[in-house]
Amino acid sequence: MSITGGSPAISTLIEGGLVVDGSGSPGFHAAIAVVEGGIRILRGDVREVAAARRIDATGRVVCPGFIDPHSHSALVVLDEPTLAGKLLQGVTTEVVGVDGLGYAPFPDLADLRRFVALNSGIDGDPDLAYDWTDVAGYLDRVDRQVSPNIATFVGNTALRVAAVGWDDAPADGAALRAQQQALRTAMEQGALGLSTGLDYPPGGYATTEELVALAEVAAAHGGIYHTHVRYSLGDAYLDPFREALDIGRRSGIPVHVTHFSRSSRSAHPGGARAMLELLETARDEGLDVTFDTYPYEWGGTRLMRLLPDWLQAGGPDRMRERLADVALRPRLREAVETSGAYRAYVTSRPFADVRLTNLRRPEHAHLDGRTLAEVAAADERHIADVIADLLLAEDLRVTFVRPSPQGTTLPAFVAHPLSMIATDSVLIGSLPSPRAFGSYPRVLGDYVREERVLSLPDAIRRMTSFPAARLGLVGRGLLVDGAAADIVVFDPATVRATATYEQPRQAPIGIEHVLVDGVSVVDGSRHTGATPGRALRLGRATID
Repeated sequence: MSITGGSPAISTLIEGGLVVDGSGSPGFHAAIAVVEGGIRILRGDVREVAAARRIDATGRVVCPGFIDPHSHSALVVLDEPTLAGKLLQGVTTEVVGVDGLGYAPFPDLADLRRFVALNSGIDGDPDLAYDWTDVAGYLDRVDRQVSPNIATFVGNTALRVAAVGWDDAPADGAALRAQQQALRTAMEQGALGLSTGLDYPPGGYATTEELVALAEVAAAHGGIYHTHVRYSLGDAYLDPFREALDIGRRSGIPVHVTHFSRSSRSAHPGGARAMLELLETARDEGLDVTFDTYPYEWGGTRLMRLLPDWLQAGGPDRMRERLADVALRPRLREAVETSGAYRAYVTSRPFADVRLTNLRRPEHAHLDGRTLAEVAAADERHIADVIADLLLAEDLRVTFVRPSPQGTTLPAFVAHPLSMIATDSVLIGSLPSPRAFGSYPRVLGDYVREERVLSLPDAIRRMTSFPAARLGLVGRGLLVDGAAADIVVFDPATVRATATYEQPRQAPIGIEHVLVDGVSVVDGSRHTGATPGRALRLGRATID
């Protein structure tokens, strides 16, 4: 194929590589031309094709940019627009607002600031102008101002705070209607659907009936239900996922279970097979259900996750008051000792594997990277007192990392037909989970090349077109004529993650070029500093 003088100019021509287009089909040899932010597939001899820049991809794989359907980068990316840790591993689209923890809509800016403080152990609390009130305002803040594309869910926490408040109170008729209207507006502004994190107050206070009513609104606008389930529900094994499936059946919404895996900390004797069969049966019965999983054994979240709900009620201001109230400490110690997180430890000291990070006060520098059990033993204090005192001193910002997915069953989740790849990125602190910096290269290096758990075309599909289709991101996830030029070029023989538990902030090897909307953001495995990322909206193509 030739490009004539009357055709639009080619800004970049990627030639000589094996194109794995994201569909799951085998690769083919062709050149990829970037024309006005979109792509054209050129077959045959392209030596005479004029291009402003040429990339020799001989011996390399050329594929769509990776789409992360679960990332906690909504504030981090505003503070660090390049988001290098994600772009260097080939991520071109970040999906935020997950776990019910989205930053819009908050019609009261004071509530937005309170929520930033509450969630600072996951997404940080950078010094920003927190001046947006809705999804449209947040998306305007990122469009063409950050390196990756950004799409967002509506977290039910924001809906509940505006309509009900910060306490564990029922959503009566008026409050429920207010949540539905706010969600309706957010969907019209381009949100992908409704997300929940049912272990995180105050969003976790929502009842099943409340969530069904909200899911009906999201479904009517073509959205999905993206859920961190209520892990303490019922048998704390299958019942949490049964609730999610019930919400899908009753509301008619597609269900996406996020960070689905067999927990290494579960006290329940059931295995991974029953978990997967539960979703398979629902799918066979007609429910539209999928899930994502991250390919590392290490998870992490905010330290207050280990506190009882009653202590967190009322929002961050009330929480600080309770943490400082010494009269409440006996009750807090008892609550921690009887919690599922505590009782999961059978053969080791409780919280001996809970590593602390994101400690900012100079006097706590020596605690960064130590475990809760170590700190408690060294100071001869109860675990609950250590948690409370650290959260008070660090203004709630503390993060922890601990074992999460069971390593022996993780391949079954990664390779399952309903599964796509995510990172669940927590990008703050000096020692976050390595999943934030190495998930996609780990799939390509370990699960594809070394262990052959997945074929290369299937792995790329799970990281590109599958999430794009699930999330309603039009024009993304495939290398086809007219699609957006989100492109990754990598060396299949060397690609691998170097991020480990001990050194998580390590860039991968083998991801050589990354383009977002046709602009080079990674060149020769180095970030260029470019910020071409687009705000992506449900069902709307964004190609200029």
